[in-house]
Amino acid sequence: MFKLTSLNLNGIRSAASKGLQEWVAQSMPDCICVQELKAQAADLSGRFEAIAGHKGYFQFAEKKGYSGVGIYTRHEPSDVIVGYGSTEFDAEGRYVELRFDRPGRRHSPKLSIISCYFPSGSSGEERQAAKFRFLAELYPHLAALKRCGGDNREFVLCGDINIAHQEIDLKNFKGNKKNSGFLPEERAWMTELLAPTLPTACGSLPPEGAAAPAARQSRLRGPGLQEASAAVDAAPALDSSAQGGGMVDVYRRLHPATTDEAYTWWSNRGQAYAKNVGWRLDYHLATPGFGATAHSASIHKAQRFSDHAPLTIEYDWAL
Repeated sequence: MFKLTSLNLNGIRSAASKGLQEWVAQSMPDCICVQELKAQAADLSGRFEAIAGHKGYFQFAEKKGYSGVGIYTRHEPSDVIVGYGSTEFDAEGRYVELRFDRPGRRHSPKLSIISCYFPSGSSGEERQAAKFRFLAELYPHLAALKRCGGDNREFVLCGDINIAHQEIDLKNFKGNKKNSGFLPEERAWMTELLAPTLPTACGSLPPEGAAAPAARQSRLRGPGLQEASAAVDAAPALDSSAQGGGMVDVYRRLHPATTDEAYTWWSNRGQAYAKNVGWRLDYHLATPGFGATAHSASIHKAQRFSDHAPLTIEYDWAL
């Protein structure tokens, strides 16, 4: 069994002061994907390069005290990919991928674990437009990793997605339909990512000058988002015959109708945590082959290392 945890730390030093290392030592995941390190390499030196026997691999933001992602693992990766090739967002420390390629493995011989931190748009229109640019870039990257690796690679992206996909994914869905994290454009992006994909030839793209699929063209349109819309138009086009990203929301595969128990984030304002006025913002998004091996999921609400709860899913998979 392969045990995989995702957790937004909201600062690794803060989380450590609340018992993070002790909890990791007790729960012993095979890998733990972390987001919002809010630290640089020098800050981790001698303290957090490893946690409870798990070696860490990181991407740091250029801006101090901001963003940053990592993966702590008990297993030696075959390769480490830092960033996904974005001129804008690699500087913000949002993507790290560990590959565990093992010839002869019972399932797929090639597997990637990704820790990813999606931008938040809650601070205003400028950051919301940046979030839409990120979504426009990440979708074709994941599609290429899934369909055009030429090697039948399975992968799972773990992280703080900063999107509640469905109405059952947050307490006050009626009052948040115009707020970042539950905007119709964001939810449509998730719907498309999770929609089935028709079989296509690897590397098959629309003819030069052809438009991207209509759903993708309209997904990121919205008031005041001309800059984001331009980013969508400029992003690499997907195969015009594809019906969706073909990814799996693993938690929802296991718990398709869970509501209050599914939340992973609570605002620090008011008594959101005490009253369980939460959002489901943390996900495991997997290729179908890997997602199908998911066995159980746990949201550790009692572990308050940050404003997010750890999300652990166990897979019938051996690294």
